[in-house]
Amino acid sequence: MAGETPQPHVSIGDVSQSTFAIGSHANARSYHGTTPSYDEGTERLLAAFRELRADLARTRTTELTAELDEALADAENEVTRTGSADESRLRRLRELLTDAASLTTVLASAGTLAGLLGM
Repeated sequence: MAGETPQPHVSIGDVSQSTFAIGSHANARSYHGTTPSYDEGTERLLAAFRELRADLARTRTTELTAELDEALADAENEVTRTGSADESRLRRLRELLTDAASLTTVLASAGTLAGLLGM
């Protein structure tokens, strides 16, 4: 039929070891290689980061809780990428938990993390 517009043809072959995204809001991330292995202490620390972030999501957001949540997310990301967190990042978490002392008495997860950070 002369009035029909030809449809584009797309063919995707083997995409192993590739990273791509399709669409106007697509987001491509690449995770090639092996994931770091964690010792028991690191596993507990990651669990504490995640638990406190979940608890913070259920509290009233303040500048301090938002800053703490961001620092927790950054620390979790670093540990999952590298297998450990830099001491300066952990020191920052200690400072934020000290500033948010009322959280450590109200949220058990904040107290747990404070304990794991040696506070």
